[in-house]
Formats: sequence, C-alpha cells, structure tokens
Amino acid sequence: MLKRRWRWIVAVVLLIPILWIGYVMTQVYRYSLERHTGPADAAIVLGAAVYGERPSPVFRERINHAIDLYQDGSVKYLIFTGGVGNRDELAEAEAARNYALRMGVPDDAILIETISTTTAENLAQAKRLVDEHQLGRVLLVSDPLHMQRAVSLARDAGLDAYPSPTPTTRYRTWRSQWSFLLRETYFYAKYTLGI
Repeated sequence: MLKRRWRWIVAVVLLIPILWIGYVMTQVYRYSLERHTGPADAAIVLGAAVYGERPSPVFRERINHAIDLYQDGSVKYLIFTGGVGNRDELAEAEAARNYALRMGVPDDAILIETISTTTAENLAQAKRLVDEHQLGRVLLVSDPLHMQRAVSLARDAGLDAYPSPTPTTRYRTWRSQWSFLLRETYFYAKYTLGI
C-alpha cells in the first residue's frame, strides 16, 4: 500500500512540470496568432542574421512587414535593432536601414541602434530611442512564435508594445516551426520563472 502511494506521488510530481510546459507551449502558439496593425508611433523590428551586408531571409521578411506598416500609414517611424553578430560584417540595424532606404523609406523615418545582441537588449535600446524621440505606442515586428516572449520583454522594458508578427515568416515547414516553438517555449518558460 505504501509503495503504491509513493508511485502515485512520484507520478504526480513528474506530471506537473510536463503539464506546465504544455501550457507554456500553448500560450506561445496562441499568442503567435495575435496581430495589431496600428496606428502606432513606430514599428520596432527585432534583429536577425545578416549575411555580409544583406539581411538574411528571416530578417528581410521582418523588415518587409515593417516597411508595409510604414507605407500604409500604420506607423510613423521604423526602429531597427541589432548589433554585429559573430560573422556579420555590418550591424543588423544598419543592414535593415540600407534595405529600407532602397525600398523607398525616407532616412528621417528610420531610427537604429547597433549595439544589442539579444532580444532583451534589442528592446532596451529601442526603449532608449522611443524615449529620445518622445514616441508612445509601438508595434513589435518579429516572427509569430517569437511574439509572446518579445512583447513580454518589451512591456517589462517600459514600452507600450503590441504584436505585429510578419505574415511572411520564413519558418513555414512543420520542422522549422516545431523547432522554433520548442526554443521559444524553453526561453519563455525561463522568462516566466525569472531564470
């Protein structure tokens, strides 16, 4: 009888974390479906890889979405974030600015920061630019599965931020989406636990 009770206790103790991880994963996925289109003062584009001087396909789609928001009048400014990665020759934000300029966005509508290397740093530096230019509501642009953690970090940084994930994410296959979902579940779980 005592042995059976201990087995039941161990089973429950093991099941609780599994259920919690499942709950976190569901939150990350459901939040990826939320979309705001404005109006807002700016769109903050979270950095991603740069190949030489060109944005990676993932980053390019984020930039394209922000440009669409600017061109349809949903935002007044584009804020590009991201410093120099391990192999990058150009800061992510500089590559994004150059791309946006080629696409017809005027230079005076673009703000950049070139020192951040993580999502939290992207948002802290974006907050500095938002404060310097006295901006308010912002749309956060990244891939859909990144939104839950990114918006939470943005609000923790003091930004009035709302999700505007790119509708043309490069994470389209089941395998790439599953991998991204697992990664974001891990990082969001750590964030919620304060680790």
